[in-house]
Amino acid sequence: MIRSLTFLAITVGAITLAGAGPSLAADAEQVKAQAGSWLVAPENGAKGCHLTFETGEAAGGHPITGGQTCAAALPDLAGATAWNIGDDDMLAIMDATGKVLLRFGQEEGSPWETAEGDPIWLLPALGDVDHVPSIESLVGTWQLQRPGGEALCQVALLADKDEDGTAKMSLTDGCPSSITDMKLSLWATEGFGLVLMGSEGTALSFDMNAAGNFDKSKEDGGQPLLLIRQ
Repeated sequence: MIRSLTFLAITVGAITLAGAGPSLAADAEQVKAQAGSWLVAPENGAKGCHLTFETGEAAGGHPITGGQTCAAALPDLAGATAWNIGDDDMLAIMDATGKVLLRFGQEEGSPWETAEGDPIWLLPALGDVDHVPSIESLVGTWQLQRPGGEALCQVALLADKDEDGTAKMSLTDGCPSSITDMKLSLWATEGFGLVLMGSEGTALSFDMNAAGNFDKSKEDGGQPLLLIRQ
């Protein structure tokens, strides 16, 4: 979910270490909060893989299962066996020898992201979805509608960008005034989130669902909306 109209840069460095992993800093609540199924996938929309973070004890941290499923998409993670959060607040994924395979940093409201090399994101898994949405994968026509199926109007997500490099969008006739008054003209993605942005600081945020469509973010308030690919 995007809570800011400007992408937040990861400013902490990422260092790949051999040997023992970073010292543990995560307390029991942090470990519990991170436990579950995660998608590790490139920011560019390429296929990723799923890992399960567990709460038990493992060499260097806590157990990971599912590393073998990464062999094709992210071969460096095929040997992942453990994870932890270090005293630098970075999340590390390690192999059985303690070698750090990937290290992630996080800004509030943004996904975990590597800060070295081509960006890779770590996101809570969304069903069987094996990639994060990219601009290229979402370009096209989408139906804006109510959850019951009432169609409001269509949204064209365009590949064309403005002078700042933000993708453009347009609405067809028939949108309710509550939408048109926002003067939406640009759009962006971050993680599983999509935001439609207006020229006067207005925004409409959506969260991807397991079907690959988008639900209006609950934090935005108002009536629920869906964006359905046409």
